[in-house]
Amino acid sequence: MIDASALGWPADLVGELDHRRLKAPAVKLRSATPGEKGDVVYAVDLRIRRPNAGEYLTDTELHSVEHFLLEGFSRLLPGTFLSVGIMGCQTGLYLGFLNEGRVPVILDTLAQILEDMQQATAVPYANIEQCGRWRNHSLHDAQRVAREILARRADWLDAA
Repeated sequence: MIDASALGWPADLVGELDHRRLKAPAVKLRSATPGEKGDVVYAVDLRIRRPNAGEYLTDTELHSVEHFLLEGFSRLLPGTFLSVGIMGCQTGLYLGFLNEGRVPVILDTLAQILEDMQQATAVPYANIEQCGRWRNHSLHDAQRVAREILARRADWLDAA
């Protein structure tokens, strides 16, 4: 059993929660799954919009932010970052990590990526060689979403 509190996560907000309670933007631990050989996979929710509140991210916003997170976490947490996935409800993204579930590491890295986005001149991997829908990107929209998330950094762990 993983002690989420020791990693910095509010224990009462770990796992699946009633979506009517969720706040955004917020970062919460969805699960910590130990493997047979001692490794742990951490699934983290980056909620950008409140569920069922009528304010959803566009597919372009999600796609562009996803690319920035993929590039940033791969570069800054090599060996521990596994993946980023878009929430089908268009309210946020899923982040996967191997053997890294500490709040300061994940939140500080996320903040660095979002801050770095403000100086970016292009969306990473937004080209025909690396993206299956390479024309569906907006640097401006991704930067705006990043600013929205950063503006509420003090509340990121207040997920519900």
